[in-house]
Amino acid sequence: MAIATFAAGCFWGVEAAFQQVPGVLATRVGYTGGSMPDPTYQDVCSDKTGHAEAVQLEYDPDQVSYRQLLEVFFQFHNPTELNRQGPDEGTQYRSVIFYESEAEREQAIRMIERIDASGKYSSPVVTAVVPSAEFWPAEEYHQSYYLKIGRRYSGL
Repeated sequence: MAIATFAAGCFWGVEAAFQQVPGVLATRVGYTGGSMPDPTYQDVCSDKTGHAEAVQLEYDPDQVSYRQLLEVFFQFHNPTELNRQGPDEGTQYRSVIFYESEAEREQAIRMIERIDASGKYSSPVVTAVVPSAEFWPAEEYHQSYYLKIGRRYSGL
């Protein structure tokens, strides 16, 4: 099994999208990329911790490749919006790929270059590609939130 971590706005929708991908075995939402240890949701919402709302995936690379996960990631959010997604605004909602290896970093950068060259967006992709950092799981009520409220993600 392998781990991948992505941030793309509110983690509820990001998690719900990845939960539909065959080969993604488990998800958990949380906070990463900042400086505050063991932050709470309220801490992260203050926009002072440096953390992003993120989703960490456990996946089977024999069923889904990292490249396929990147493709899904870029399908369900606007990677040209800096520090926001839709109505959610602040650095905690930034678009980030937290890579685990040099090969993942290279794949992410190549995909961003392809998206920029495609002309799909009128602005360049602002998704950050950074090394993975300590991941702090969010409070239990945030985990699998869409499933808990009986809602299914319909963005893919």
